[in-house]
Amino acid sequence: MDSNHQSNYKLSKTEKKFLRKQIKARHTLLRHEGIETVSYATQSLVVANGGLGNGVSRNQLLPVLEKCGLVDALLMPPNKPYSFARYKTTEESKRAYVTLNGKEVVDDLGQKIILYLNFVEKAQWKELRSQALPPGLMVVEEIISSEEEKMLLESVDWTEDTDNQNSQKSLKHRRVKHFGYEFHYENNNVDKDKPLPGGLPDICDSFLEKWLREGYIKHKPDQMTINQYEPGQGIPAHIDTHSAFEDEIVSLSLGSEIVMDFKHPDGIAVPVMLPRRSLLVMTGESRYLWTHGITCRKFDTVQASESHKSGIITSDVGDLTLSKRGLRTSFTFRKVRQTPCNCSYPLVCDSQRKEAPPSFPESDKEASRLEQEYVHQVYEEIAGHFSSTRHTPWPHIVEFLKALPSGSVVADIGCGNGKYLGINKELYMVGCDRSQNLVDICRERQFQAFVCDALAVPVRSGSCDACISIAVIHHFATAERRVAALQEIVRLLRPGGKALIYVWAMEQEYNKQKSKYLKGNRNSQGKKEEMNSDTSVQRSLVEQMPDMGSRDLASSVPCINDSQEGGYNSRQVSNSKLPIHVNRTSFYSQDVLVPWHLKGNPDKGKPVESFGPIGSQDPSSVFHRYYHVFCEGELEALCRTVSDVRILQSYYDQGNWCAILQKA
Repeated sequence: MDSNHQSNYKLSKTEKKFLRKQIKARHTLLRHEGIETVSYATQSLVVANGGLGNGVSRNQLLPVLEKCGLVDALLMPPNKPYSFARYKTTEESKRAYVTLNGKEVVDDLGQKIILYLNFVEKAQWKELRSQALPPGLMVVEEIISSEEEKMLLESVDWTEDTDNQNSQKSLKHRRVKHFGYEFHYENNNVDKDKPLPGGLPDICDSFLEKWLREGYIKHKPDQMTINQYEPGQGIPAHIDTHSAFEDEIVSLSLGSEIVMDFKHPDGIAVPVMLPRRSLLVMTGESRYLWTHGITCRKFDTVQASESHKSGIITSDVGDLTLSKRGLRTSFTFRKVRQTPCNCSYPLVCDSQRKEAPPSFPESDKEASRLEQEYVHQVYEEIAGHFSSTRHTPWPHIVEFLKALPSGSVVADIGCGNGKYLGINKELYMVGCDRSQNLVDICRERQFQAFVCDALAVPVRSGSCDACISIAVIHHFATAERRVAALQEIVRLLRPGGKALIYVWAMEQEYNKQKSKYLKGNRNSQGKKEEMNSDTSVQRSLVEQMPDMGSRDLASSVPCINDSQEGGYNSRQVSNSKLPIHVNRTSFYSQDVLVPWHLKGNPDKGKPVESFGPIGSQDPSSVFHRYYHVFCEGELEALCRTVSDVRILQSYYDQGNWCAILQKA
């Protein structure tokens, strides 16, 4: 409905509802994307809900728009729930505005989506600079014929039982077979002394010999993993274990094309199209330093032009569409390494670490030692740098503190640099932290704080009107110690007193929204548009704001506990080494070591990775902090084990699970 005519007659109930939705879409575009609409007619329109990010492809949307006139350009930004259309004339865009506003279209999943159109001055999108493939990465198209592809696919029998010739497994997000050597997901390696009988299938010999002759590989592989992915399945980001395999890793894609995501430790992300019957070759930096993975989704954002088959998915928003995934099978070949890896990337090389990462603790004593070395000592070392990154209070915590009655006595257990101690001047707040250096920072800011362990706070029982514990309990290494930390907080509360608890969430994508932690993953150009992109499928722009009371996880959730086409998995098992998390990526294990890159080294020397006890370290060291990230419902379950307390509220807040408790 044209807003110029709204005052001429009374709007119907349906028209009022549509107008509210259109206004909401307009405000959402401005608030979240910085896109300003105009009230007068122009040649250009922004089409809310008509974007790649909520399942509408170019092939679906363009014919709908063209019914109203000649479309000069259709720009579809990657992962966004809107698009821009520019018509040849203003009359044609006005016709589209009147005709298509409120119109239903069917997305690629068969679900109905309502379009909301608004005029904009220009249909434009800041395009990113051209990207380059990770060094050492190559994609060879049509490496085999369609007949050879059929022969290879038919040679794989997924119905057979596990026999002596190969190891077959059904993982959570794919099926897998190992030949030559079995890859053990519990320790991310192969047993070099126990090759599987039969070696690689004979059918692979001719292909491998050909690739050797043509120079695509330098060593004949002796290990092969076959993975089968249904549409919607994927594999978490990982680096194939250095000590397990030689430099070359090659993967043959059969049955369907796929987009594989490569990420550099600095946050650079490069999506690469792997066409059907293509060979992916990873050597050098791309093999040893960059992670690679496949996001769990049923559609990939790809180039619309047929001439673009493989390589990087560019940022040309005038040439992007959606591609429906099919059943894909990959044959990944490697050469088992017999000597330690001496690559040029020691920070991520398990062979070159001076000390191995710690194992998962099996006793309270081991847990205490783990926390001492990978929590307490780390925070002492990084306190200054850590404090410089912790300056903005989180709104929901501020809201909790400001709602407390004037004169309340409040304890901040694990107060860090004290950023919450001065939020409400009407409260009597005291902080405590295990780190002397962080407590010193609090005192420099004229806050009351002291050093103590959160399991033994030297404060009289029942003396606090409220307590907060922000990002602390996830540092305790066993469930028993996490319960004990909660019990200590409740002990401090008077009857009727309240506590606010925050812990890091395993689900860093919730209600179809990425957390700020994931959004901080910079791509190679560092543009704001891509930093704020949402890779999940957003069903509706006007409904995309997260509901803090909702408990429904996004339908597109990360794959858990079944990674690696080549050698990475983070399942918690006895005697397993704690996995090292890749910063700004989804979690694939609940118990992890999270790197902290200490900044400000005047020597600008090469970073030295730190494992084991911390003494006098180079100030550019990479330190690792232990975390237990919480799954949905886990914090509430933990709280229910504590007596004399009830849960007033629980919610999700930007990558954290949160609970407000009250002592009975």
